[in-house]
Amino acid sequence: MLETNIIKNQINNLQERIKDLKRYLDYNKKKTRISEINLELLSPIIWNKKILLKNLNKEKYFLELIIKNINEIEKNIKEVIIFLELAIETSDNILLQDTIIEIKKIEGKVKKLEFYRMFSKKNDICNCYIDIQSGSGGTEAQDWSKILLRMYLRWADKKGFQTEIIHESVGEIVGIKSATIKVSGEYAFGWLRTETGIHRLIRKSPFDSGNRRHTSFSSIFIYPDIDDKIHINVNSSDLRIDVYRASGAGGQHVNRTESAVRITHLPTNIVTQCQSNRSQHKNKEQAMQQMKSKLYDMKMRNKKKEKQKLEENKSDITWGNQIRSYILDNSKVKDLRTGIEKNHVQSVLNGDLDDFIEQSLIIGL
Repeated sequence: MLETNIIKNQINNLQERIKDLKRYLDYNKKKTRISEINLELLSPIIWNKKILLKNLNKEKYFLELIIKNINEIEKNIKEVIIFLELAIETSDNILLQDTIIEIKKIEGKVKKLEFYRMFSKKNDICNCYIDIQSGSGGTEAQDWSKILLRMYLRWADKKGFQTEIIHESVGEIVGIKSATIKVSGEYAFGWLRTETGIHRLIRKSPFDSGNRRHTSFSSIFIYPDIDDKIHINVNSSDLRIDVYRASGAGGQHVNRTESAVRITHLPTNIVTQCQSNRSQHKNKEQAMQQMKSKLYDMKMRNKKKEKQKLEENKSDITWGNQIRSYILDNSKVKDLRTGIEKNHVQSVLNGDLDDFIEQSLIIGL
């Protein structure tokens, strides 16, 4: 009897949490918005507006995802109530244990949905870019930047995100001087935005014949891939566009022709680069999209009255603005903002970042 009362309380708790989620996530407004989008999609004019069509379908997908998850959980709770009543009526302990198992599964689904409440900022739903820039230290720092590039690619792969290396500047001996990755997927920017900052590596250098400890720095800068419907006015006279031969891997055609593009926004000194395509035109288009995203991000930061300019987030790649230390000798990774420590360094470098990211989102960084 006591056990069934506990189960009933668990079910009541889940029902209350779903009610709270429906209020917080504007369940009814989202359903109304889906109906509005469906009406817009029925219009024959919409098929001539490709950008608008793309944006509407994308918005509908994410709205339906939340609605579907909530509806599924409510359905699961109703089924569990029926199973519990039947188990009590028939004194069936096996069915009672199955009911407890199902409640745990529902609990997991509710927790996942509750975590998505963390993605409340305007651009959290967007795809995003990761800029990696090696700090002072030459070969050491460039090797560290290459390790970080691999770490984020592996993390994104585990999350089911699509990635594309937009730009990569290879180091003189090993590693990379800088790189830009585009990450595409559900709430990509929301997941990654708290990773912006300085990442410090401490290790016995494989490049030092004396096997001495070295400290290396690399900056990570995350910014959203803004929606096509957001208009950013960029004056062409403010831009300097350079073309050059792509460095590193990319095929013979890429290395023989000046297909890579670098765009500099002169008033702010913001730079974007792309060399991932063989077509100079496509690279220019991609670099321009990144430029608009960076300018939009800067505009939003200015609105929040942040004193530092956009590029100052990347300029001082030394002891200041650190967010995480990776200490290979002691086999420890310590997040300086959340206090989380992990002893499995190689696991972290293979992309196990969720503990750091989730805690940073929970505490509201």
